[in-house]
Amino acid sequence: MQAVDPYLPLYKCLGYTFNKAANLELALTHRSANKNHNERLEFLGDAILGMVIAKALFQRFPKQPEGKLTRMRSSLVKGDTLAEVAREFALGDLLLLGPGELKSGGFRRDSILADAVEAIIGAIYLEAGMDTCEQLILKWFAKRIDKLDPEAVSKDDKTRLQEYLQGQKKPLPLYEVTDIKGKSHDQTFYVNCTATGLDKPITGVGNSRRKAEQKAARQAFEILTNGK
Repeated sequence: MQAVDPYLPLYKCLGYTFNKAANLELALTHRSANKNHNERLEFLGDAILGMVIAKALFQRFPKQPEGKLTRMRSSLVKGDTLAEVAREFALGDLLLLGPGELKSGGFRRDSILADAVEAIIGAIYLEAGMDTCEQLILKWFAKRIDKLDPEAVSKDDKTRLQEYLQGQKKPLPLYEVTDIKGKSHDQTFYVNCTATGLDKPITGVGNSRRKAEQKAARQAFEILTNGK
């Protein structure tokens, strides 16, 4: 009797069947489980997702200025939203995690779920190319894009800082992970934010890279706009 493919339900949710299951397995492999993990795919998928969503918003909202487009894109590609998508795909049940992450409930952690979605996007791109990636991403995010209200989307801290610097005709801020402490299932990220007008880089600390970046951006914005 032939074994049932454990990924069949996921393929149905994705609307895509991987040519090689090993490519999907890599996308689902957290760094705590194997030295060959999904972080490079996550890097690739993050860039693809941002571009696809930016293009979709550019076409959908032709009269909206750059600032509002940026805020809308941020609301769609942020970690919380990607974790929601991951849960819709039931990715938590398929993640490959090390013992520590399993014990601490890593399959429920937003940052790990969000990274897995980006890694899957990167893996699909490598297998099927940009056109397929774009079609799938737009399908996954269709309802969220339809619900967007340009007037209702609030600014996150990175967006506020970016818009402030753009308004001052200054270069965009730079973010750099300077340290990661703790075991793989309980990590603390340290991120430096460098921007024109700051005497020194501002460090943000969080349990994910995204949260650390947001905290650094918030502090940088407050310093730059203090008294203004």
